[in-house]
Amino acid sequence: MSDKSLHSKVSGGVSRRGFIAGTGSILGAVALTVNVTPAHAEPATTTASGPIESGARVPVLVIGTGYGGSVAALRLAQAGVPVHMVEMGMAWDTPGSDGKIFANTTKPDYRSYWLRTRTKAPLSNFLGFPIDKDVPRYTGILDAEEMGGIIVYQGRGVGGGSLVNGGMAVTPKRQNFAAILPSVDAEEMYRTYYPRANAGLGVGLIDPVWFEAVDCYQFARVGRKHAQRSGFPFVFVPDVYDWDYMKQEVAGTVPKSAVDGEILYGNNAGKKSLQQTYLAAARATGKVTISPLHRVTTVSPSDGGGYTVVMEQLSTSGDVLATKTVTAGRVFFAAGSVGTSKLLVRLKATGALPNLNDEVGKGWGDNGNVMCGRANHMWDPTGKVQASIPCGGIDNWDAGGAFAEVAPLPTGIETYASFYLSITKNPNRARFSWNAAAGKVELDWQTAWKQPSIDMAKTIFDKINAKEGTIYRTDLFGTNKVWGDHLTYHPLGGAVLGKATDNYGRLHGHPGLYVIDGALIPGNTSVNPFATITALAERNIEKIIATDL
Repeated sequence: MSDKSLHSKVSGGVSRRGFIAGTGSILGAVALTVNVTPAHAEPATTTASGPIESGARVPVLVIGTGYGGSVAALRLAQAGVPVHMVEMGMAWDTPGSDGKIFANTTKPDYRSYWLRTRTKAPLSNFLGFPIDKDVPRYTGILDAEEMGGIIVYQGRGVGGGSLVNGGMAVTPKRQNFAAILPSVDAEEMYRTYYPRANAGLGVGLIDPVWFEAVDCYQFARVGRKHAQRSGFPFVFVPDVYDWDYMKQEVAGTVPKSAVDGEILYGNNAGKKSLQQTYLAAARATGKVTISPLHRVTTVSPSDGGGYTVVMEQLSTSGDVLATKTVTAGRVFFAAGSVGTSKLLVRLKATGALPNLNDEVGKGWGDNGNVMCGRANHMWDPTGKVQASIPCGGIDNWDAGGAFAEVAPLPTGIETYASFYLSITKNPNRARFSWNAAAGKVELDWQTAWKQPSIDMAKTIFDKINAKEGTIYRTDLFGTNKVWGDHLTYHPLGGAVLGKATDNYGRLHGHPGLYVIDGALIPGNTSVNPFATITALAERNIEKIIATDL
């Protein structure tokens, strides 16, 4: 499907079906030089020129290859500025011994986790049995970073979080935007930057007619039925999966990907990760190079202007192979909310960047994430085969402060379970701080701060259980534990726009340093956040190119 036909189909589909308010107006085609590579193509190699050498001088260094960093790299390159990107994770462009780049969700192996010797799946138990297992230590794709009473799941590799998320590219309702980014012009975002982001990401919508008939979305239809019977609206949501490819998966004419449950540890075919969209377009300019398995440790002003950046080159077992020092005219921090925040807090505290202000490290939140499962009656099976890509959710944001993604549980067996990831209006915010004695950055999140999220999610699921005569599952997150309140997939904040930075991501106190990722967003987006991170990056980099370069 061409970009033009994709965007036309998306725009029409939204207006017909009444999807999340605001989304319909921002999914139209936009004239851009971002071409979406077919999702089932092999990810192109991003390291043809080799890793960066010690002593190199680059006009722009981007730390991280997730949504914000990829947008910055592409737009700078299109403006004629050479860019080098450094990524802590691997390139993910070489198949393993099984012929596939990514491991299956149900069969985690050495590729699955970032430098762990035991898996740490979001669902720790199933049918009363623990499911985690020992794995070799490896620079795998999913980082389950434990800190401050919470596990933060983050993608590790070229493409960042786009490698491991469900691809739900949701634009917030227009009326909620002022609470998300109060210093940003909403009209500008919804007129220009959300459409630009959605075009660049290759956003599309499931065919609603196909949805009604296909077995792999039986779980979502059951979720819809239960929501609507309790008076809640079920809304289809946009995604970056190649829906035509999924139709072929179901038909058996192409290798299975989403229909084989691939999601948590990467997707081998149908998902349009940043490898196929922004990064592919950036690479095509000939002005962007990427060094995987490089971890930045220090950024400090250089005597000759610009910034001295020290980084470690890692082996796939996490050992330091080399330490390199390069000079960059400008540096963009795009290591994700946690990565950027931790790095900036450490650089300020240790004197490398002493002029950063006291807002650095503040305003961090979990997007109100909380998970739960429900045990359905035998007459409501959710399906043995479940596509791993969610396509809808339950919207009770205005009345109860919760939006619940109807999530798949792709176990390969019939579970009679409905599973949900809720995003809630949790007001609690944490702070990163430097522990000099331990020599590390810590987060002061408290597990008890999840209670508002549980209460908000209960406004949906208590009512559904009462209506359906069903109960919560208690076997998914431990023994007799209903709520998955120990994690987040959506870390946000820590270098908040207009506080730690100016209103376009320029860090105070050090000209030429920028934040351009989810660290800018203060803790909550009301929906899955990556479309907002991308749109904000589009807004900010346009201004930076126009005024700073």
